[in-house]
Amino acid sequence: MQRHESSVMFRSVFRCIRTNPVAGQRSMSQSSLAGKVAIVTASTDGIGLAAAQALGKRGAHVVVSSRRQANVNKAVTLLQSQSIQVTGTTCNVGKGEDREKLVQMTLDQCGGIDILVSNAAVNPFFGNIMDSTEDIWDKILSVNVKSAFLMTKLVVPHMEKRGGGNVVFVSSVAGYQPMQALGPYSVSKTALLGLTRALAPELAHSNIRVNCVAPGVIKTRFSSAVRRKRHGPLCITLGEPEEVGGVIAFLCSEEASYITGETITVTGGIGCRL
Repeated sequence: MQRHESSVMFRSVFRCIRTNPVAGQRSMSQSSLAGKVAIVTASTDGIGLAAAQALGKRGAHVVVSSRRQANVNKAVTLLQSQSIQVTGTTCNVGKGEDREKLVQMTLDQCGGIDILVSNAAVNPFFGNIMDSTEDIWDKILSVNVKSAFLMTKLVVPHMEKRGGGNVVFVSSVAGYQPMQALGPYSVSKTALLGLTRALAPELAHSNIRVNCVAPGVIKTRFSSAVRRKRHGPLCITLGEPEEVGGVIAFLCSEEASYITGETITVTGGIGCRL
């Protein structure tokens, strides 16, 4: 490494250390998220719902959303039956007006925002990547990447008013090792790894941590369309959504107060390396 490059890197590191006020702020109740408000996108089933459950069981008021009202109603009923504080609304994160509505409704009904779990993603294409069209790329990157950033941009000012917060992006093992027939989707999940690293140092001065989870093959509707392969010692069975939800809740807790800019892989032993 050249001396100039090394100097720039260390200045960046120490700037984050000086401006990151989370150290020493742990409370006795490290696992508690009582009083926190968490928006979880695409949260009426699968990993999104599991994240809402994990956050809610730690005391957070969770705001769940989906494109269909019937799915929202079902999720809200389930979470309420588990004594979780929950608010639900319809939201298509690919639409700017829906993103703004989701944030404003959260502010109106919950008084603030502390946590964003960006879980929404689409995959309208299966096949050889060379057969994918411009429209396919536009849709995948718009929802899976651009909307994740724009949701973050909307909530950050409100997190700053609360003294800080947490953003968690849901990527995928496909972001490390592209899955067959899922080329464009896999690329979008790789982009979230980079978005995490880019945002973390910029938001550290506001006491906002930005992290990412990369699940392996989890028992969801999406994974049912993907051929299962055994890659590691624990990958004899598929992962459960709750196993990812628990990691997300951990990243949003004071137990993880010194973790930012990281991607936690939840893959049952599948190797992950770019």
